[in-house]
Amino acid sequence: MTILGLNAFHGDSSAALTRDGVSAAVEEERFNRVKHWAGLPLEAARACMDGAMPDHVAISRNPRAHLVEKLLRVAVRPADWGRMAARAANSVRVARVGDALSAAGIRAAKGNNVHFVEHHRAHLASAFFCSPFENATVVSIDGFGDFSSVMWGVGTGNRLNIRGGVRYPHSLGIFYTAFTQFLGFPKYGDEYKMMGLAAYGEPRFLQQVRDVVKTEGGQCRLNLDYFIHHSKGVDMTWAGGEPALGPVFSDKMIEVFGAPRVPRTEIEQRHADLAASVQRVLEENYFALLNYVQKQTGQKTVCLAGGGALNCVANGMIFERTDFRDVWVQPAAHDAGTAIGAALYVQHQVLKQPRSFVMRHVYFGPEYSESEIRRELEDAGTTWHRLEEEALVASTAEEIAAGKIVGWYQGRMELGPRALGNRSIVADPRRKDMKDILNARIKYREPFRPFCPSILAERTGEYFEIDYPSPFMVMAYKIKPSKRPLIPAVTHGDGTGRLQTVERDINPLYWKLIKKFDELTGVPILLNTSFNENEPIVNTPREAIDCFLRTKMEVLTVGPYFLLKSENMQASGGRKAFAEAEK
Repeated sequence: MTILGLNAFHGDSSAALTRDGVSAAVEEERFNRVKHWAGLPLEAARACMDGAMPDHVAISRNPRAHLVEKLLRVAVRPADWGRMAARAANSVRVARVGDALSAAGIRAAKGNNVHFVEHHRAHLASAFFCSPFENATVVSIDGFGDFSSVMWGVGTGNRLNIRGGVRYPHSLGIFYTAFTQFLGFPKYGDEYKMMGLAAYGEPRFLQQVRDVVKTEGGQCRLNLDYFIHHSKGVDMTWAGGEPALGPVFSDKMIEVFGAPRVPRTEIEQRHADLAASVQRVLEENYFALLNYVQKQTGQKTVCLAGGGALNCVANGMIFERTDFRDVWVQPAAHDAGTAIGAALYVQHQVLKQPRSFVMRHVYFGPEYSESEIRRELEDAGTTWHRLEEEALVASTAEEIAAGKIVGWYQGRMELGPRALGNRSIVADPRRKDMKDILNARIKYREPFRPFCPSILAERTGEYFEIDYPSPFMVMAYKIKPSKRPLIPAVTHGDGTGRLQTVERDINPLYWKLIKKFDELTGVPILLNTSFNENEPIVNTPREAIDCFLRTKMEVLTVGPYFLLKSENMQASGGRKAFAEAEK
C-alpha cells in the first residue's frame, strides 16, 4: 500500500510517500529554491514517487471542515465577504488537487482515491503515528488550519481519538506571529528569530503582554483588541511563490508597546526585552494548555506537532513544567510535516492498516551518486581530493579543530527546517568568536542568531542538565554551568543549547566525525547549522559547491570528495554571496 501525502497551496508545500512507513518526504522549496514556497508541490511529489504510482493520494487540508461555522461567521460579517472570497478560491484549488495532479501525470493507481484530511488531524497523525509510543496524548498547536489553531486527543495503536481544540479567531500561533511582526521580522516563518532574540532580554513587559492572551480550561483566548485578523482581515498569499502574511496586530499594540521596529534597523534592548516577555507568556500559555490536556487524558507521554511545537525553548521545559515524562516532537512539526501526517492518517485511521514504523531519522530526501557529484565538481572547475572514509573523517575533523568552517554534504537530504548532519555547515564549538564569524561571513544574518550543538548521544548527560534523547533539534536543554566555557559558540544567551543527540546506528558517518573531533579536542560536540546562505537548505551537489565557492566557507566535504578553498580561489572567481549581491 503506497500513499502520496501532500501539503498543497499552503506555506511549506511538501510531499511524502508512505510504504510500510515513510519512504520519502521533501519540501518543494528544495527544488524551486523559494523559501517556504506555497503551491502545488509537483517536483517534490515526483521526487518522492520516483516513477511509482501511489494507491492513494492524501491532502492535508479539508475544505469542508467546520464549514457551517465558517458560513455562519461570514453571514453576520459582511465586511468579511471579500476576504472570504479569496479564501474560497484557495479552497477550490485544494478541492481540485486531484485534477491538477492528473494533468501533471500524477494520479492514484486505483482511480480517484483522493482523501482530504483536516489540517490538524494531519499534524496529529504526523506526530503519533511516527512516534515509538503505543499510547500517548497528542497535541497540535499552530496559527490556523481549517479554522482551528489547536487540536488534541489520544492516540492508541493505529487510532486517533480527538478530544478537544481551539477555534478561530483565537490562536497561540497568531499571538506569537503578531509580536514577531511587531519586532521587525515580517516574513513568513520568522518566529524563530524572535525566539532567538528572547534569550538576550529581560521579561520586563510581562504584565502588558499577559493582557494579550490567556489560556484556561484548555482554551486559548486572545484579547482581540490587539488584532485585526478577525475584523479587518489579513492579506495572505498561498497561490504560489513565497507565502506572505500581512500584519495581524492592531493599533492597540502600538498604543501599549510603542512604535514597532522597522525591519533591518538596529535591534535595541527594549526589543530583546519585549521578545523575552512574549516568550515567557507563550510558555505560560503553552504549559497551561499541556497541563490541562494531561489531566484530561491521564497520560504521561505526549506527542507534539504544529508550528508551535518548533519552539524548542518551551519544549525543553516540558519535564519541569508538566507531568509528562516521555516526549516525541515531529521533526517537521511545521506544515511541511502534514504531508506525512495526511498519508499516515489515511493509512491507519481510514484504511485501518496496522502500525509498523517509527521515525528515528529525517533523511527522506534525494541522494546523489558519486558520479553525479564528480560531474558537478568538474563542471565547476574545482580542485578536489577523493578520500576513503577514514581519511575523509580524519581530515575534516582536523580542519574543524584548526578553526576552519566546513560544508558537510552526505547521503540523503533531511526533511524539515533543521540540518541534522547530511546538509550541514559544521565548526568548532570551542571558539567564542565562531558564532559571530558564521553569522557575518557565511550566513549573513542577525548577530544574535544561535547555532546548535550536535553531541554524541551517549555523552549528553556530561554536558546537559537533561539526559533525554533529542535527535531532531526540537528541544533546548540547559548546558551545565561547568561546561559552558568549553563550548561558548553553541551556548545561547540563556545558557541553553538546542541540541542534536547523534546516535551511531542512525547516522554513522556524522557520528564518526564528531567522535574524531572528540579524540582530537576532548569535546564530543560540533557546532551544526544548515548548509545554506539566504536560501533553502542545499539539495543538489551543484548547490552545495556553489554555496562553498561564493561564501567564505573554507572546506567542503561532498560525498567522498574533500575540497579546500585555498586550492579553489580561481573557481570562486568574482562570486558574491546572495546577501552581498542584494546590497
